[in-house]
Amino acid sequence: MSRSAPERTALRRPPLFAALDEAQLERVLSRARVLHLAGNQWLFRQGETAEHFYLVRHGRMRLFRSGGDGDEKIIELIGPGETFAEAVMFMGTGTYPVCAAALEPSELISIDGPDFAAMLRAAPNTCLALLGVLSRRLHRMVAEIDALTPHSATGRVARWLLSQRPEADKERALEVRRAVLASRLSIKPETFSRIVRRLVDQRIMTQHGHRIAIIDRAALQRLAEAHDLPL
Repeated sequence: MSRSAPERTALRRPPLFAALDEAQLERVLSRARVLHLAGNQWLFRQGETAEHFYLVRHGRMRLFRSGGDGDEKIIELIGPGETFAEAVMFMGTGTYPVCAAALEPSELISIDGPDFAAMLRAAPNTCLALLGVLSRRLHRMVAEIDALTPHSATGRVARWLLSQRPEADKERALEVRRAVLASRLSIKPETFSRIVRRLVDQRIMTQHGHRIAIIDRAALQRLAEAHDLPL
């Protein structure tokens, strides 16, 4: 991979690489590759041998589990500047536990996992920094599960809308397809659409194509905190 300033800057930004010294960064760059994926193109499937982890430079990826009936359960959405699959280095299984595919045309940096792990074994301070990054990600995912699990489908949608922090009355585009959001919130796409229509009818939000705006944040907050909604 090129060792130009843009590539070095891209690797310096994520917390995962922030603790690397110049020699370590040079080693990572020398073994890294740039990958370009088309929208919906698969990167890897669960059960495949895990030899690399990845940094998203442009685009967006989805990590998901694929059921025997073809259904997908979205585990996490990964955007620019974020890394994924690095935890596999510490799992001992040698295989990816999830599938990964591009939501849109994406550019990734592929990192040599075994070599990175070997480098960490020789640098305990860097290894501890990486474990801190993984721990924070785990806590974030557990907090998200705790926030979504006890709530109805309407409550989950409301919490997701609030988590986007849209400014009052200002429209913003949905960054991913509704079917992807529905899977991430563990509801069916038609249920997601029905809830959005009801929120629009109740003048809690507006919708124009793929653009949404919150017009009654207080009402949305009440829905997010309710535990006895029918949906």
